[in-house]
Amino acid sequence: MARKLKDTLYEKIMEWRPRTERLLKEYGDVVIDKVTIGQVIGGMRGIKSLVSDISYLDPMEGIRYRGYTLPEVFEKLPKIKGAEMPLVEGLFFLLLTGEMPTEEEALEVADEFSKRRILPRYVYEVIDGMPCCSHPMTIFSTAILTMHRESFFTKKYHTGLNKMDYWDSTYEDAVNLLAKLPEIATYIYAKLYRDGKRIQSNPNLDFGANFAHMMGIPRPYDDVARMHFIIHADHEAGNVSAHTGHLVASSLSDVYLSISAMVNGLAGPLHGLANQEVLRWLQELMDKMNGEVPTKDELKQFVWDTLNSGQIIPGYGHAVLRKTDPRYTLQREFSQANMKDDPLFRIVDMLYEIVPPILLEQGKAKNPWPNVDAQSGIIQWYYGVKEYDFYTVLFGIGRAIGICANIIWDRALGYPLERPKSLTTAMLEDLVEGKEIQADD
Repeated sequence: MARKLKDTLYEKIMEWRPRTERLLKEYGDVVIDKVTIGQVIGGMRGIKSLVSDISYLDPMEGIRYRGYTLPEVFEKLPKIKGAEMPLVEGLFFLLLTGEMPTEEEALEVADEFSKRRILPRYVYEVIDGMPCCSHPMTIFSTAILTMHRESFFTKKYHTGLNKMDYWDSTYEDAVNLLAKLPEIATYIYAKLYRDGKRIQSNPNLDFGANFAHMMGIPRPYDDVARMHFIIHADHEAGNVSAHTGHLVASSLSDVYLSISAMVNGLAGPLHGLANQEVLRWLQELMDKMNGEVPTKDELKQFVWDTLNSGQIIPGYGHAVLRKTDPRYTLQREFSQANMKDDPLFRIVDMLYEIVPPILLEQGKAKNPWPNVDAQSGIIQWYYGVKEYDFYTVLFGIGRAIGICANIIWDRALGYPLERPKSLTTAMLEDLVEGKEIQADD
């Protein structure tokens, strides 16, 4: 008999708490990192100061979910009959428990999502009330924010909830919200791009398939959705969207407030917009070529022209990774199997051979290899989702899965309010001057 996700999670929490308590009690003064002025001024990049057991970004292997590489995740997670990609619900089970679910356990989560998928009427009214020119991420964030009134955690907290039980009602909020995200997103899409023509959800479909159904896109877009949501689900605790979710939740804001804030962080052009920048760059090339696929020599020249104009090659390089992003590779393999003759994919395919040697020759890139964004936009475009601004909403659905799992565990382990200490520029200058005097001595 399949174990219920929440029961399994409770067992894991009770096993894990003593580990965290021991580290704090016996080893709280152990130094794990040093901090430089460059890191302080440079956005705290690389400072080891957060904890996430949900995922870890390995520079050579890419993102690991609960210790599993992405190829292992896609191999081991259960799939429904006829599907190429695993169930998103199975990933949620894995992120919460650290265990690979059986098909029965993943489908039990799917059934739970289906029971909770219905949106309150007022959420549709809020979406309908937004100006027609609103950005879809603004609407997405607002719709999530309005559901704050549904929060079990907030209601229970105000009745005097024991802090050891914070995770329980947070879990209920997280599952309730995740179940509704496909409906919210597809209704926004219908409002903005399909003259308000909504497609009703199907309670018999899994998370990815139901999203594809409500988008009105036939197979294999159900597999595209599953793949997209899984590869974007988490990326350590320090990137803007993940950290924003952690940070806001650390104040004991509920999941709705925290995920709305996460979406706002994701909407920034330095974080969630890269895939549309790749697509825009590729289409600029296609325009120059009058719709024809360029030769390799023509493509090399376009790459050099981009670099020589002071721009970067969008979709290449990564702050942490030092090899091809496994998320790119998974999408590349899907594209080779399902859309190999698509002109945009043919260009992306050639870029994979052309760009890394050019970036190495230029000598500025620490990582000349493609990342997840080099491929994701062209897949959406191929299957008919051609509205750039909506791509970040798709990103947000996936990212919410991992952040919700993280917030539940933050509450389960009693992580405190985040409150790092800041210094003034003058203090940094005094610190440097003091070191210079010591060096002179």
